[in-house]
Amino acid sequence: MKSRQSGMTIIGFIFILLIAGFFAIMAMKLVPAYLRYYSIVKAMNQVSSEGLNGQSLNEVRRDFMYKLSFQYADDIKPDSITFPQRDGGTSLHVDYDQRIHFVYNIDFLLHFDHTVPLKGSVY
Repeated sequence: MKSRQSGMTIIGFIFILLIAGFFAIMAMKLVPAYLRYYSIVKAMNQVSSEGLNGQSLNEVRRDFMYKLSFQYADDIKPDSITFPQRDGGTSLHVDYDQRIHFVYNIDFLLHFDHTVPLKGSVY
């Protein structure tokens, strides 16, 4: 009786390792950008939950940038932060792009956009 070996060949194993390595490198590049985005959303929610009566938009922007510094996400450009007037109230809107180098001439371009309503009246 002749037994037949079964299993993965070394070429198949290397191919699986290459695919797993590709996705591991991709995750290592993208996860920090998404963690940074969630820290920005957390700072936006903190600003939104505070009472803002009597504050100017510059004071709100300064407070938001201060909260971003605690979240290690303080490299957001001030022109990415806007205060649109909607439904009789003011909102805090952050819209920015982030380019992440992957390999050779391949980059990821991530677009992040989030809006929260502000409580209270600002001038």
